Amino acid sequence: MRALKTPALIQKFIDAVPYQYANTALSPQRVLRERKGHCLEGALLAAAALRVNGRPPLLMDLESVHDDDHVVAVYRENGLWGSIAKSNFAGIRFRAPVYRTPRELALSYFEFYYNLRGERTLRSYSKPVNLARLDSQHWMTSEEDVWCVPELLIAARHYPLFPDKVARALPRLDRRSFEAGMHGWTKH
Repeated sequence: MRALKTPALIQKFIDAVPYQYANTALSPQRVLRERKGHCLEGALLAAAALRVNGRPPLLMDLESVHDDDHVVAVYRENGLWGSIAKSNFAGIRFRAPVYRTPRELALSYFEFYYNLRGERTLRSYSKPVNLARLDSQHWMTSEEDVWCVPELLIAARHYPLFPDKVARALPRLDRRSFEAGMHGWTKH
């Protein structure tokens, strides 16, 4: 992981890991060995790579309705936020560090975050969570699933992106945007 010196290199590496549909929480060490992972596991691997290269291992949880939540590894450069993410949907992966706040970063996922019915589903985000808090549970190297990570993310304070009144009035995604965002998606 030391060779993955930049967030862009980390993203490229994570993109090459086959996406798996599973109810698991593999540690980064297991993802490297088994060469498969879903969004949580990709974010964990990215956080570990960031840490190995001198950055804090930060994750942010994106909560949705009528859809799966999404987890991204977040980082800062020159005071601005960016993210690294594993997804089989085209639009909810990497973000360059151009966002002033975690909220701005979370909002950048909004238009690309939708379910198979075309409903825009992203509703809230967590503050960045430092996984160093879980070092005693060996989140980077455990041979067991690291369920402590999603538990920490669920317990983290979440902030709504907009009022419920706005959410109720959201239109479905148009067909062209829907199809563009499905690039790379595979049915499980």
